[in-house]
Amino acid sequence: MRGPAGGAPAPRVRLGLDRFAEDPRAFVGDEPIALLCHAASVDSRYRHLTELAAAARLNVVRCFGPEHGLWATAQDMEPVEEGLAAASEPRERHTGAPVTSLYGHRPEQLAPRPEHLAGVHTLVIDLQDIGARYYTYIYTAALCAQVCARTGTRVLILDRPNPLGGEVIEGRLTRRDHLSFVGLWPLPTRHGLTLGEVVRLLNDREGFGARVEVVAVEGWRRAELLHETGQRWVIPSPNMPSFEAMMLYPGACLVEGTELSEGRGTTKPFEWVGAGFIDPFALAGALSAVGLAGVSFRPIYFKPTAHKWAHRTIGGVEQHVTDPHALEPLRVGLHLLAAVRRLCGDALAWRTQAYEYVTDQLAIDLLLGGPEGREVIDAGGDVDALWRAWGGEAARFREERAPYLLYR
Repeated sequence: MRGPAGGAPAPRVRLGLDRFAEDPRAFVGDEPIALLCHAASVDSRYRHLTELAAAARLNVVRCFGPEHGLWATAQDMEPVEEGLAAASEPRERHTGAPVTSLYGHRPEQLAPRPEHLAGVHTLVIDLQDIGARYYTYIYTAALCAQVCARTGTRVLILDRPNPLGGEVIEGRLTRRDHLSFVGLWPLPTRHGLTLGEVVRLLNDREGFGARVEVVAVEGWRRAELLHETGQRWVIPSPNMPSFEAMMLYPGACLVEGTELSEGRGTTKPFEWVGAGFIDPFALAGALSAVGLAGVSFRPIYFKPTAHKWAHRTIGGVEQHVTDPHALEPLRVGLHLLAAVRRLCGDALAWRTQAYEYVTDQLAIDLLLGGPEGREVIDAGGDVDALWRAWGGEAARFREERAPYLLYR
């Protein structure tokens, strides 16, 4: 079978949106609906959810955009103003519906107000997640489900494969005293669930009481990573440009909790990591000596055009993914920070400014779900022992998630 773009074969895996696009009215009828989507909410023919909804003449009364905005134009932690305070709300071009941002200046703006969903029969959600606890789209979807439970709005999730695969679980669960928008409810760092599965689990465990339905993916096997599904990567946020960046993200995102550059302001975010005080050859040598699976380290110099260390030439490493299935990205991230601490001492500074609306806890502790990881790194301890200890929590989560798996 031939695909629509350039004669390429059609993807073997059919997204929830592919199924929805065949007959949208079969799923939502003529009832008033709202859409929660972003730039990557496209089907296998690259048609956007809003375009498909307009073509089917669905009764779309509102569109919601998550962090980075409806079209993924805003940078990390940059408030999106659409519909927050404007006297005249902006309109989505295909449906003509007003657009409301779910990422503003205050945490109260992370969820829709009940009046936003007044009279809405169904909230249709299509968000490309990447399978890491820090990535905020799962929390936006879950917060919407909470509000939908109060307004009596049905939640319809158009599911997508977890691009990191659905079998591997990595990391500890966020402690209840370290919750934030990079861990709003306890989940492991790499949870191995689809968006639909995550929301179903949280809906039950946290007692939302929402009516959640999932349009499941067809043809996906849990062990498959994104590049094995026939689907191509469409960026869901400005600094997630590639499959490699996504694979490394569960570990490389820890760099956000430091004053190191995680490669923002370059063409290789989360693949390049560095700082002005780093000897790239020493760091690459130290990391290579660990013998981490699925990744190689190359010494580099680079100059970010924005963000940390902007317009300065700094030293660091490029992380090359050599075997995506063998890669253990959280373990890699822990070793990266431990090596910088060992080589550079106190030059490695933990981020102290506000992070995802939180001002009284360190960003690294929010990312790691508690202080233990930071404490081990600062003490020069064994990060592998810590990573293995977290495996017990991952195993218990594997049992908890079992009833919610849609793909076996």
